[in-house]
Amino acid sequence: MKLAFIGLGVMGYPMAGHLARAGHDVTVFNRNRRRAEDWVVEFGGQCAASPADAARDAALVATCVGNDADLRAVTLAKDGCYSSLGAGAIHIDHTTVSAGISRELGGHAAQRGAAFLDAPVSGGQAGAEQGRLTIMVGGDSAPYQRVGAILDCYAKSRRLMGPVGCGQLSKMVNQICVAGVIQGLAEGLHFAESAGLDPAAVMDVIRHGAAQSWQMENRFHSMLAREFDFGFAVNWMRKDLDIVLAEASRNGAHLPVTALIDGYYAEVQAAGGGRWDTSSLLILLDRATQGVASAGQTPGDAK
Repeated sequence: MKLAFIGLGVMGYPMAGHLARAGHDVTVFNRNRRRAEDWVVEFGGQCAASPADAARDAALVATCVGNDADLRAVTLAKDGCYSSLGAGAIHIDHTTVSAGISRELGGHAAQRGAAFLDAPVSGGQAGAEQGRLTIMVGGDSAPYQRVGAILDCYAKSRRLMGPVGCGQLSKMVNQICVAGVIQGLAEGLHFAESAGLDPAAVMDVIRHGAAQSWQMENRFHSMLAREFDFGFAVNWMRKDLDIVLAEASRNGAHLPVTALIDGYYAEVQAAGGGRWDTSSLLILLDRATQGVASAGQTPGDAK
């Protein structure tokens, strides 16, 4: 299949690579052209000069960019992919954005005789590289069924959640749950250290019980080492939680813990940790009890 993939960040780069390795004819676009050229060297395919050029004659266009504004720029701008999106084509958006812009793009795609699916992902960079992402999809059943084999190139789990926008709403639920789990894990590790326990031994025991989580399995070692210079950045989590809280204000959901944790992440940003992994919430607990992790310190200085 002739495909276009727009956005080659830490997620999009390996996702597009899985499509090329599956034998599809992939044309890529990235605002940093050098990264797109590097992708072509590694995986083959073509590098386009604009989103419109990438999407021209493509049966499927995938996007994976940063936020609502970025998505609007690569789709609806003069050289955006919707200027060349053909009738019968399908646009799959893997960006985590608002449900509102997904519905907006769904309308624009329909006007062009194309289909739109909002399909945010969960699983992080490791999941993208290993082809083991979870994908929550909003849209009509027919285009979803048509792209099943495409999504399976980088998904371990996928599900159609409802009409356009429902994929994004489901991703919001994911982020609500993730934020709460990370804060709980940070407090658990902090308590174990304060109590004089071996926190690694505690984690090794309780990870086999009801407290087990992805965050515990993949983050407790790095949290104990105060290593946060990797992973899903606090800046991106704050972007996601802003979307969540804005949607909650519209639908009437009461999210007191999510709002509290969003405030904690704002404190991490203020301490210079905007690019740290989301597990850096532990730094705030260090700071509260030991007066460390002040602005300008590195995470490794905090213990």
